[in-house]
Amino acid sequence: MDNQVHNQIVSFIWGIADDCLRDIYVRGKYRDVILPMTVIRRLDAMLEGTKAAVLDMKKKLDAAGIDNQWPALCNAAGQAFCNASPFLLKDLTSRAKKQTLKADFEAYLDGFSPNVQEILEKFKFRNQIQTMIDADILGSVIEKFISSDINLSPNPVYKDEERTILKHPGLDNHGMGTIFEELIRKFNEENNEEAGEHWTPRDVVELMADLIFMPVADQIKDATYSCYDGACGTGGMLTVAQERLLTLAARRGKKVSIHLFGQEINPETYAICKADMLLKGEGEQAEHISYGSTLSMDGNASRQFDFMLSNPPYGKSWKTDAEKMGGKKEILDSRFNAYLEGGEQLTMIPRVSDGQLLFLLNNVAKMKKDSPLGSRIAEVHNGSSIFTGDAGSGESNARRYLIENDLVEAIIAVPENMFYNTGLGTFIWVLTNKKEEHRKGKIQLIDATAMKSALRKNMGKKNCEFTPDIRKEIVRIFLTMEESEVSMILNNEDFAYWTVTVERPLRLRVCPDREIPTATFKKADEYASVVVAITKAAETAPLDSWDAFAKATKLKAAALKKIRPFITEKDPGTQPVDGEADADLRDTENIPFTYEGGISAFIRNEVLPYAPDAWVDEKKTMIGYEISFTKYFYKPVELRKMGDILESLTALEKEADGMLSEVVGGIL
Repeated sequence: MDNQVHNQIVSFIWGIADDCLRDIYVRGKYRDVILPMTVIRRLDAMLEGTKAAVLDMKKKLDAAGIDNQWPALCNAAGQAFCNASPFLLKDLTSRAKKQTLKADFEAYLDGFSPNVQEILEKFKFRNQIQTMIDADILGSVIEKFISSDINLSPNPVYKDEERTILKHPGLDNHGMGTIFEELIRKFNEENNEEAGEHWTPRDVVELMADLIFMPVADQIKDATYSCYDGACGTGGMLTVAQERLLTLAARRGKKVSIHLFGQEINPETYAICKADMLLKGEGEQAEHISYGSTLSMDGNASRQFDFMLSNPPYGKSWKTDAEKMGGKKEILDSRFNAYLEGGEQLTMIPRVSDGQLLFLLNNVAKMKKDSPLGSRIAEVHNGSSIFTGDAGSGESNARRYLIENDLVEAIIAVPENMFYNTGLGTFIWVLTNKKEEHRKGKIQLIDATAMKSALRKNMGKKNCEFTPDIRKEIVRIFLTMEESEVSMILNNEDFAYWTVTVERPLRLRVCPDREIPTATFKKADEYASVVVAITKAAETAPLDSWDAFAKATKLKAAALKKIRPFITEKDPGTQPVDGEADADLRDTENIPFTYEGGISAFIRNEVLPYAPDAWVDEKKTMIGYEISFTKYFYKPVELRKMGDILESLTALEKEADGMLSEVVGGIL
């Protein structure tokens, strides 16, 4: 479709909001009317040519007493949807009375097939009807949408009866989808606090699509593929992925089809996604979009997919989902729990304040294992997913699972201010379960934080973008596994470490003369016997060894436990208490897997020279994984040489003296 025509239609629809809704709705609520009305008008226009056939079929079905009429009616309409009411949208413009218009418009909406009804329900569009009736603008809104100044029909409109002079070209499904996406973008711009939640910048999505398709582009066959987004929002990622795969296949002379699947929890964005699918003529695809939380109500639990893209919510609580799954400590979902080779359970449940890694694990659980290409995943996260969480935490265990199973191909650091609702830096995870031989056991880190082009005008917090050339360069670095200042190839074990607990012995000096409270013992005679035992032991036993002193008292363990806090104090010059560690001296050390000689060598080299009596409590040793871009890409600022600093100070001093002379001279 010609860009000029595209822009004219978008501007016209955008103008309806200003012409009809101003002073009735606040600007942020225009979308509540415009988006569903755009969907309704497009569907209405696509059904105009078959309206008579649908009504004729309905009469026959009614006469035959058939209840489930929708399949036959949709077949008569030639679409995945239909409208069985006696009206077209243009039939409603002649209603003079408000209540007649309201009744007929509601009857018209009720006539749509169930798949459209669900969209209208999630839009909550019926809630707007009374508001528009009260303000007497419903008729005006309808008239605007059926105006001869725009054409939302797939059929061209001509100026003359002979159909020789074209007035408006037909709007194909792709063109309509593009217009709808543009309207969503404009509304998101107007409502920046929500923009990033519903819409990932197209430049980022196109990079993600390249990252999952380009490595296997030459292996694409004449086949059917599937693509999934577990946090699909308005479906933009699925749409871009579909376009990208079809383009790559066509360039290689392959004929492919792609089935799109998604899930979305926000009702409005779910409605937009399904509507977008219908507007593009993909009725079957619209049925593949599930409503509800991917975490607690997985709509695709039994499916596996070839390709997966997602921008899940990050820094957002998933407490409600945790409660629905039985509480955080009781979650047994196999997506979020794994087992190590020895049978040990690896729980990958993160803190309830941030569930982004659960979406990545959800995708991993849906990977195909038996197909030639396996599955490929690209997912956007913030920094929390790569380094938050100590060894043994859910976040660290999730990273451990992904890396030890050799699923991570690359992680790409994205520039700050790349998204609409956050200025924080983000990262694109690239995963596959069919790594090329030269990538096995390795992870590529790409620092693309400086690879950006400034926008002329900010869009929310987004002030930069990936141009096509920048995207090509990032993909080139990725495909060639080039090592440079912005790309590093590391072994999986480079990200692993042991967290060990280093203990020091408890050392106590006995102070037998200190008073023990009488309330320590219930019986007076027991208290007296304890005092006597302490006094006698003090005469023979050393006071720098609690073990020796305790033995000399001949008291039972329970009595010794009660009196020890009162008659001892810590003293580094005394003998260690057998088998007891000093909690105040306890320390933890993170030891890289790559440390030569492992834990024992680290303790020997780094700990024992400073604390010869230290030991490791092996029962507390845990394995952790973290990925730190700062560690690998940090560039220290080069300090100025002392001579240069002194020269600058001397120059400033002379300048100050000169200014002072001028001031004093001027006064004199």
